[in-house]
Amino acid sequence: MDEKTFKDRTKKFALAVMRLVETLPRNRTADVLGRQLLRSGTSVGANYRAACRGRSASDVAAKMAIVEEAADESIYWMELLVESGTLPADRASLLTKEGNELLAMTVASIKTLRGHSQRAAETKNLPEQTPRDPSRDEPDAIPHSKEG
Repeated sequence: MDEKTFKDRTKKFALAVMRLVETLPRNRTADVLGRQLLRSGTSVGANYRAACRGRSASDVAAKMAIVEEAADESIYWMELLVESGTLPADRASLLTKEGNELLAMTVASIKTLRGHSQRAAETKNLPEQTPRDPSRDEPDAIPHSKEG
C-alpha cells in the first residue's frame, strides 16, 4: 500500500474513532475508556505521518513501532468497551476490523524496514576491499632474453 493510501486510511480511522466516542453513554467508565480510545485512535495517523518524515530506515521503523502500539491500544480499548457492555459489539466490529488491518500492515512494514536496516548494517560491516598495489605484486615470470 502506498503512503498516501495509508495516510488516508489512518485519518478515516481517527475520524471513525472520534464519531464512535461521541456516541458513548455519559458515565465514568465510558468517559475514561472513550478518552483513552480517542487518544490512541487519533495517534495512529499522527504517528504514521511522523514516520513518513523519518531520516533513515531504522528511524522510520522506530516511529512505526509507535504506530503499532497506538493501533494495538485502540483495539484494546474497543474490546474493553464491548466486553464491559458499554458498547454493543456490532457497533465496534468494523472499526475493530480496520484497527486490526492497520496493525497488521504496520507490523509488516516494520519487519520490512528492519530487514533493510539489518542488510545495510551487514553491508557496512563487510571487510573493506583495499585497492591492489601493483608495485607489491610478484612478477608472473622472469623475462627471458632473446639471445640464443
